[in-house]
Amino acid sequence: MHAIARAIDALNEGFGRLIAPLIAIITIVVVYDIAMRFFFGRPSDWAFDVTTMLFGSHFMLMAAYGLKHHAHVEVDVLKRLLSRRGRALIELLGYLLFFTPFILMLITYSWRFFERSWSRGESTYGIVSIPVYPVKAVLVIAGVLVLLQAIAIVIRAVGELTAGPSSSEDAS
Repeated sequence: MHAIARAIDALNEGFGRLIAPLIAIITIVVVYDIAMRFFFGRPSDWAFDVTTMLFGSHFMLMAAYGLKHHAHVEVDVLKRLLSRRGRALIELLGYLLFFTPFILMLITYSWRFFERSWSRGESTYGIVSIPVYPVKAVLVIAGVLVLLQAIAIVIRAVGELTAGPSSSEDAS
């Protein structure tokens, strides 16, 4: 089971490192748009839509990477007072009872959202028509990656609970 957790970690680590540089592309597009506005008095017709889509995609696709690295906000005031097994139990219950149902709901509704967009060939309104459905597909992909990372966390929590008391726990 720990091999599955490590494989999920490796997937989200690799995907996060692949997606992270997207912020540089977003920055280049924004700087281009600002330069067009400043020097020529006219912003581009497509830059706002592209940066909005890229930033939303970047934000969503980095969620699993952030979860892997504990970068999300977490209230751990009580967890700090617990033993390692107590923390594992809290994580297990939290992920199974609260986190996973919401992520499954996100995946389900995002899939419908994407499917409708794909079937209609949805695009942005404006002079430059940019397809929207790839960005909506990102919601599904991000949901699946976050769910996988939650599975890795649950696997570790179960491993911690099924393992015998450790010497570090006895010391605390």
